[in-house]
Parts: sequence; C-alpha cells; structure tokens
Amino acid sequence: MAHLSRSQILVYGAVAVALLLLGARWIRSADDGGSPPGEVSFAESSGDGEAPAVGAGSGRDVVVHVAGAVRDPGVYRLPAGSRVTDAVQRAGGSTRPNATEGINLAALVTDGQQIVVPRAGGAAASTSAAGEGGGPISLGTATVEELDTIEGIGPVTAQNIVEYRDEQGGLSSVDDLDQVSGIGPVTMESLRSALQP
Repeated sequence: MAHLSRSQILVYGAVAVALLLLGARWIRSADDGGSPPGEVSFAESSGDGEAPAVGAGSGRDVVVHVAGAVRDPGVYRLPAGSRVTDAVQRAGGSTRPNATEGINLAALVTDGQQIVVPRAGGAAASTSAAGEGGGPISLGTATVEELDTIEGIGPVTAQNIVEYRDEQGGLSSVDDLDQVSGIGPVTMESLRSALQP
C-alpha cells in the first residue's frame, strides 16, 4: 500500500470538506422551501384546476379551485402566501386575451377559494339570465349594476361587494359577504336567493 504525502492528504481533506459543505447547503435549501424554488406541488387536478401561487408564507399550503377561461382548470395545492396570478398561471394561463381584467390578480389566495376567470361574454350572459329568467346572478362576475338590481342592495353596497370580492381574489360562497359593511342578516337572506357563488 502506497503512503500518501502530506500535501496529498491535505488536498483530499480539502475536497472532502468542500463536498460536505455543499451537501449540507443542499439539504438546508431543501428543508427551507420544501420544494425547489419556483416549483409547487399540487394536491389534485380534476381537469378544471386553478393555479398555484409561489411565495413565502406560514408554511401551510392552501388548496384552491381555478375555473373558467383557463387552459387546465382544476384543484391545486399552493404555498401559503400565493397570489391569484400564481393560481391562474398554474392552471395554464387564460385562454383568451384580457380574460383576467375582471379579477384582482394581486390578491392573496385563501384555502378553499374558487378563482373564476370569466369566459367571453360571462358578465353579459349572467345579466341576460338574471333579467330574462330571474335566475341567480353569479357572485364571481357580477357587476355593480347587476348587484344594484337585488332588493336591499343599493349602489354603495354593490360597490362595497365588488371591492371586497376583488380584495379577496374572489368569493367561495355567498356567506362570505357578511364581512361587507352595509350587509345585515335581512340583506344576507335576499342575497342567498339572488346570488350564486
């Protein structure tokens, strides 16, 4: 067996230390993010999914449903702190130009939230359905004018609802509106019959 010189031992030792440091750094970076930067795992994709948001948060994931005018609608798991724009991108982006102009892309997503990217003529379709058939108005796409047609809602409350919806990045249920100023228990009852999520 050949003896190693002192300089050879030093070189091998330095290489071993460098490899240990690189390995420790790699393990630490994997522990900090859970997944490599820019990569998000998703829970399920039902074929009508939504996009995940990439961001730093509390460490808990959120599950969101992305629907409407997106390429790959479905249910996705996103990191806490994700934005609506991340969810839409995760769902493959919008299927038509300017489809996302009606939603707040900067809003934080919340667990259980549904994000609906309006389809072409989505707001007009809900207007005609509500006007002709008397059916419920879509809460995800309703305009101030449409909300103003509901009994018990005036233009100010309608504007508050639209602003609240935009801040939240959408609403998953009519019950979420109890957080809007100007909506009391009596108004909530009329909203339940006049709106759909």
